[in-house]
Amino acid sequence: MIPAEDLQCLKAIAVRGGCHGPVFVSTQSIGEMLAISQQTASRRLKGLETAGLITRTMAADGQHVNVTKSGEDALRKEYQEYCRIFSEGGKTYLLNGAVVSGIGEGKYYMSLGPYKEQFTAVLGFEPYPGTLNIRLAPSSMTVRKKIDALDWTRIKGFSTDGRTFGDARCIPCRIGTIKCGIVVPGRTHYPDDLVEVIAPIALRRKLGVEDNDSVNVEVGQ
Repeated sequence: MIPAEDLQCLKAIAVRGGCHGPVFVSTQSIGEMLAISQQTASRRLKGLETAGLITRTMAADGQHVNVTKSGEDALRKEYQEYCRIFSEGGKTYLLNGAVVSGIGEGKYYMSLGPYKEQFTAVLGFEPYPGTLNIRLAPSSMTVRKKIDALDWTRIKGFSTDGRTFGDARCIPCRIGTIKCGIVVPGRTHYPDDLVEVIAPIALRRKLGVEDNDSVNVEVGQ
């Protein structure tokens, strides 16, 4: 867990634009933002760097600081917790997008026992070996960000036959009356506008959809 004072410092860097690229800061500027001494600001920056939450390039009069992927994840987790505190219960979120073809990975991963067992426990059904891939419409991207702030369940990775399979996360959803689940792999650069949906049946066949057909996915809190 990140100490609260370090998280505060990380937030200050992000506010200055550190999630979008290197930003120039000094211990004096960080100290003024957080009402702490320059020495304390220096310790916090070093702590964030050691924890892998920022990278730093030193300059004569300061440093260029960039928030790493791990740092962004820490800030996003904090944001999600505040969203849960202030969100309205019982709200439903609707995503719209077009069906697209995958590369067959979903079928393989959904056939792996450790994944299948966890999805069954979380969603209440054994997933069909395959996923329905949906490319979200631009109008659904804001909704997608709100859904990211909801309570997702971690699907733990595992190792077998010399291979390691990473974590994922999922959340229940529906397409019409069909009980489904959205799955997000733990890959670093997974597209924000792509949604993979699993269900107890072959969704393409059941829904009668092909590539580019429109589909609505409903997520309830």
